[in-house]
Amino acid sequence: MAAAAVEAEQVVADLRERCATPASLLRDVASAMADEMGAGLEEEGGSRVKMLLSYVDKLPTGREEGLFYGLDLGGTNFRVLKVQLGGNKKHVVNSESREVTIPPHLMSGTSSELFGFIASELAKFVADEEENANANSLNGKKRELGFTFSFPVRQRSVASGTLVKWTKAFSIDDAVGEDVVAELQTAMSKQGLDMHVAALINDAVGTLAGARYYDEDVVAGVIFGTGTNAAYVERANAIPKWEGELPNSGDMVINMEWGNFYSSQLPVTEYDQELDKESLNPGEQIYEKLTSGMYLGEIVRRVLLKLSLQSGIFGDIDDSKLKAHFHLRTPHISAMHHDETPDLNIVAEKLHQILQITNTSLETRKMVVKICDIVARRAARLAAAGVAGILMKLGRNGCANTQRSVIAIDGGLFEHYTKFRECLESTLGELLGDEASKSVAVKHANDGSGIGAALIAASQSQ
Repeated sequence: MAAAAVEAEQVVADLRERCATPASLLRDVASAMADEMGAGLEEEGGSRVKMLLSYVDKLPTGREEGLFYGLDLGGTNFRVLKVQLGGNKKHVVNSESREVTIPPHLMSGTSSELFGFIASELAKFVADEEENANANSLNGKKRELGFTFSFPVRQRSVASGTLVKWTKAFSIDDAVGEDVVAELQTAMSKQGLDMHVAALINDAVGTLAGARYYDEDVVAGVIFGTGTNAAYVERANAIPKWEGELPNSGDMVINMEWGNFYSSQLPVTEYDQELDKESLNPGEQIYEKLTSGMYLGEIVRRVLLKLSLQSGIFGDIDDSKLKAHFHLRTPHISAMHHDETPDLNIVAEKLHQILQITNTSLETRKMVVKICDIVARRAARLAAAGVAGILMKLGRNGCANTQRSVIAIDGGLFEHYTKFRECLESTLGELLGDEASKSVAVKHANDGSGIGAALIAASQSQ
C-alpha cells in the first residue's frame, strides 16, 4: 500500500501545482476580465464576454409604490410572485409567491403549450391573490409584470427579446428566434389575463435590482450557482457599441454573460481539458467550467478516477460509479470538504454511498478532502478575480476611491458552500488590499431573480 500512497500523493501534488492561483496570477486574470469587458462594449462580438445591453436604465430606488408581479423561469420550476411596495423607503409591505413544477413533456413540446401553461398558472395565482385581498389595490391600472428568463436572449428593448437557444433541459424548437415576451403576452390574453410585461431580465440583472432597492451603493449582481453570470451598472457614454439615444439616467445595466470569459492565465488542468472536450459546448464557457456548481463535483470525480487507476489507493473496487460522468455532484464535495468529524465519517459515507468506495483509510479520506479543497479554492479565487475585474473596470479598485461599492451575490454555490464563500471574500480582500477593501462589501442577495423582476417592472413603470 505504501507504493500506492506515494503514487496517490504525487497525483494530488500535481493537481495542487496546476491549480495554483497566486495573487499575481489573479491580478492578471482580473485585468484580463476588465480588458474583455471593454472590448465587448466596443463592438458587438468584440469579446468572448458578450456584454449584452439589458435596456434597463433605471434601477429601483426604494421609492416605488404599488402592486407588481414577477415571473421567474430559469429551470424545471418557475415562480410567480406579487409584491406590494410602500414607497418612500417603506419597501416591501407584502409579498406572496408560488412555485410551480413544469411537466416534463412541456419542456420539449411547443412554445404555445409551455407559455399557455405558464399563463394559466399565473392567472390562477392572480385570481387567488385578488380574492384574498378583496380590495383591488390597482386602482384601475393594468397589472405590471417583470419576467426573469434565464436563457440566452437577444434583447431589442427592455420588454422584448428573441430566444437565441435553450439551455438546461429545454428543447422547444419553435420558440427559438421568437420574442419570448410576445409569446407570454399572447398566452396571457388567451387566458383573459389583463397584464402587461414591463421588463424582460435575467437572474443576474434581477439580483442587481433586488439588492439595489435596499442599498443604493450596489454596483453589480453576480450569480454563483449551477452556472455563473454577472450584471453591473455602466455609464451609458462608456458603451461605444450603443446606437441610439442615451438614456436620461446616463446609466445602462450590462448583462456580461461572463461564463464565457477565457484568458491564457486561467489555471486549466488535464481534468478541465477532458471535461471541456466531452461537454455539450466544447471550447465555450471555460470560466464557468472552472467556477460554477455544475462542474466542481465533476472535476473532483475525474481526479478521484485518476487516483484510483494510477495508484489503486481505493483497493479493488467496482469503479462503474466512479466512471459515471456527473455522478459526483457539488453538494457531495461540499459535504466532504466541510466534514469536521475526527475520523472523517461523512467522507467515508459519501465515498461509499455515491461512488461505492469502501474501507478507506483515514489517510486516504484526508487526501479526498485535500482534492475537494484544491478544486473549490481555485474556483473561489478565480471567482474573486472576476469580481475584482468588474471593480477595476469601474475604477473602484484603488485606494483613491472612497465611494462605497457593494457586490450582491446570489446562487446555491455561494449560499450553501461555506468554504467557497469564505475563500471568495478573503481573496477579494487580498486582491484589493487593506485600504481599498474598506469601501467594498460583498452581500448575499437572496432571491434576486423573483423580487428583482417585480422591482424592475416597478421602476420601469414609474
